[in-house]
Amino acid sequence: MRCDVLARQRQALILEEVRRTGAVRVGDLVVRLGVSDMTVRRDLDVLAARGLLEKVYGGATSVVGRSTDEPGFEAKSVRQLPEKEAIAEQAAGLVRPGTAIGLSAGTTTWTLARFLDDIPDLTVVTNSIRVADVLQQGGRTDRTVVLTGGVRTPSDALVGPVAVQALRSLHLDVVFLGVHGMAERSGFTTPNLDEGETDRALVDAAGRVVVVADHTKWGTVGISTIAGLDEADVLVTDEGLAEQARAVLGERVGELVLAHVPGREEEELG
Repeated sequence: MRCDVLARQRQALILEEVRRTGAVRVGDLVVRLGVSDMTVRRDLDVLAARGLLEKVYGGATSVVGRSTDEPGFEAKSVRQLPEKEAIAEQAAGLVRPGTAIGLSAGTTTWTLARFLDDIPDLTVVTNSIRVADVLQQGGRTDRTVVLTGGVRTPSDALVGPVAVQALRSLHLDVVFLGVHGMAERSGFTTPNLDEGETDRALVDAAGRVVVVADHTKWGTVGISTIAGLDEADVLVTDEGLAEQARAVLGERVGELVLAHVPGREEEELG
């Protein structure tokens, strides 16, 4: 590990080590990262505050979670806001006027919906009440918003047989997929079985699949796989993604796009 890595890179490396081994010691991180004890403890404080690890005496451990844990929409909407904004702006550049697109449920796709106001003549299919609300607030008369039916989940997705049946008859130019987690073996995942089935139907309806997921989703695994990594034509994430993850994803997805988060350099150097 380089001694001069910036804060975000250090934290990504620490998190990667915690997820790989289950626990880290401050002393070991000081040696491996080439920084002070205080710097390591500050990095652990940042990661613990974001709920990505648990601080213990002398180090940190991985967060004890379940593959079926499903945070509500409000809880997720306040996480990684700058990253989601940057990812959404980058992803919006992939949308062409006059096309039919799909937006899955999720806070990143909800953020993306706000960047579509200036794109004319869109047909948007979504299984998210929140996303549909954002799209309809724009007041564009040249936009068609199709909301699937289904059973509502804690994350405000509409899922189940009704949603799946509606999606099976559609053909969309591009689908933007938000995910709970992504990992080398399990692919893109969700903690909700019904949402997994619904999202797979959305993927099947797509001519092109664009996954939108910030760097903290790497290493998180939900109970249900939506799609393999190689099923993503494009993955739009952010520059916080660890080098090891970049290598894996760069080989597996069709195209890996790293969105720049404005102001992050000043935050790291400060």
